[in-house]
Amino acid sequence: MHLEVRIYSLNELSIYDFVVIFARFGGKWVLCRHRERDTYEIPGGRIEQSEPPMEAAKRELYEETGAESFTLRAMFDYSVTRDGCTTNGQVYLAEISRLGMLPQSEIAEAILMNAMPPPEKMTYPAIQPLLYIKINEMGWI
Repeated sequence: MHLEVRIYSLNELSIYDFVVIFARFGGKWVLCRHRERDTYEIPGGRIEQSEPPMEAAKRELYEETGAESFTLRAMFDYSVTRDGCTTNGQVYLAEISRLGMLPQSEIAEAILMNAMPPPEKMTYPAIQPLLYIKINEMGWI
């Protein structure tokens, strides 16, 4: 399987399939774990039909972390090409001020971490660590 991740300026792409939200609460990263996996992931997911990316990011952040109050900022675009098929996404940075109960969903838990886990502990080890590196390089953290 061949996989390529590319980074673009914000709004450089015109069609988006996914959102990824790097979220912090109390100075710690908020990560989630899907019920069917033992690895952690950065909150995010598929954009629903006709849903603007920002609205998808707000929805996914709540569904996957229980975030009730937060600020959310679009940071940059990205694409993933896997075996000739390309999907596009937008990356966000969120500062959560209030976490509530995790809603019923496919997410088993949301955890707080001082640092991002190593790639082998992440659900998407070839994608999400690269997006984190980009955020870190740009001094947005």
